[in-house]
Amino acid sequence: MTTRAHHKFWPARVPHAIEPPATALTDNLLVNARRFPHRAALVFLGHTTTYAELAAQVQRLTAWLHGRGIAKGDRVLVDLQNCPQLVIAHYAILSLGAVVVPVNPMCRAAEIRHLITDSGAGFAVTSVDLSAEWLAAGMAASNLLVTRLAEVLPGGRAEGAELPAGWADWLNADLALPAGATPWAEAMACTATPPVVQVGADDLALLPYTSGTTGHPKGCMHKHRSLQHNIFAGGLWANANHEDVVLGVVPMFHITGMVVVLHGTLACGAALVLMPRWQREYAAHLIATHRVTRWTNIPTMVIDLLASPQVDRFDLSSLISIGGGGAAMPQAVAERLWQRYGLRYMEGYGLTETAAPSHSNPYDAPKQQCLGVPYLSCDARVVDPDTMRELPVGEAGEIIVHGPMVFEGYWGRPDATEAAFIAFEGKRFFRTGDIGFVDADGYFFMTDRLKRMINASGFKVWPSEVENLMHAHPGLAEACIISAPDAYRGETVKAVVVRRAGHESLTEAELREWCRANMAAYKVPALIEFVDSLPKSGAGKVMWRTLQDREKAAAK
Repeated sequence: MTTRAHHKFWPARVPHAIEPPATALTDNLLVNARRFPHRAALVFLGHTTTYAELAAQVQRLTAWLHGRGIAKGDRVLVDLQNCPQLVIAHYAILSLGAVVVPVNPMCRAAEIRHLITDSGAGFAVTSVDLSAEWLAAGMAASNLLVTRLAEVLPGGRAEGAELPAGWADWLNADLALPAGATPWAEAMACTATPPVVQVGADDLALLPYTSGTTGHPKGCMHKHRSLQHNIFAGGLWANANHEDVVLGVVPMFHITGMVVVLHGTLACGAALVLMPRWQREYAAHLIATHRVTRWTNIPTMVIDLLASPQVDRFDLSSLISIGGGGAAMPQAVAERLWQRYGLRYMEGYGLTETAAPSHSNPYDAPKQQCLGVPYLSCDARVVDPDTMRELPVGEAGEIIVHGPMVFEGYWGRPDATEAAFIAFEGKRFFRTGDIGFVDADGYFFMTDRLKRMINASGFKVWPSEVENLMHAHPGLAEACIISAPDAYRGETVKAVVVRRAGHESLTEAELREWCRANMAAYKVPALIEFVDSLPKSGAGKVMWRTLQDREKAAAK
């Protein structure tokens, strides 16, 4: 690759580019099950699963799924919190050459229905507390494999004084499985021999959904090759090794939790400590108890952890690496982390389309409030979004990315795929839709978004998707979603809505309750403003930017 300004800050002994492995993700687990059969692969609520045990469990589920007719190329939906069952499901599906379609457990029936229809998936793995949404979405119970999160624990129950309040009740709730669904234990009792399926780097592995400026979420096609690149590049960048202990609390339905935390940890033979939900005191307990060395997170988790009344008693001395992305880390918090614990927070940047990181800050030369430098094998530029001319240092434009971590395109959407890429200097670059600039040292900074998107604590909220869902409310004539500043989340979701005639009595509380029932919690508007009309252009389009600019001005 061409030498660029940021290479003088490049980590010592790390190559500028790597060739992705020619093997599938499942090979990473199988290799380490042979290398380290008795080492901890997963630690979940005090229970350890070794690499040999994990590989055996994956084989049993692979054989069972094969018996159910799941074959190479089929899409299978996985809707689980961070737990061993999620890990087993991912690797079993991939072992068959099938495609994992991750689902956010906060998704409601309408959102799930789109994922089922668009992906063409006919089977799903979920937990009993989420199964009602799947039935409401139209999935037949006979096409569901259902687990209770605590059933993998000794005695099938979550116990221990260190568990956060309410967790034992949640995890041990004796909810009935839907009639006709297959219990997890039945699948794990399978004694058939799993088939031998040839799966390679160029087979489709993952179909995570991301929304956009218009319409419904779109599936991002990732082959094993693009995921393997960032898995192995991440290990080199971080000096990761099999003696590491990693805290897995970033949701693993999300590209970062999946690629960096789940697959990255198991590829290097390290131990993955799973948290099914965030809770700051329990996170600190796990770090101290298991001597966690690495923690990838979103900044709001660190902000919350440091705000705990018990922070002076937290033992984080085992941590050698902490970082993440999804939102900017406030400088004051980063400085507190450094002064109190001697930890530099490593900010990074990436998208679902880039298999998580395309940029990261070098550990020995980080800049705060910064996306970092282009990652291994990544070529990133800043261009004028209209002319596609590369812009000089310090001038803001659209960030474009080229490299082996970039996805193939959008599932069943050749039009959207074509619009997402440009030819630049003879190479295919992905248009991120993010506005930023490069400084004289080659570090990237983000200043705005070309796309309409709200970043609430690292969760990406696409206004058009929320508007589409809200328009199903019988009492609304119009809705426009904008962002509003929020001291904790960075920004939050605000709905500016017009009541339909005859529904003048519709209240903010009623509308928010309806939203909670029909969309993932992080998409639910925290603020709702009723107006008589929305500003429109001469062509009749809602002028969302006018409302957004008004909101920004009011916040100053």
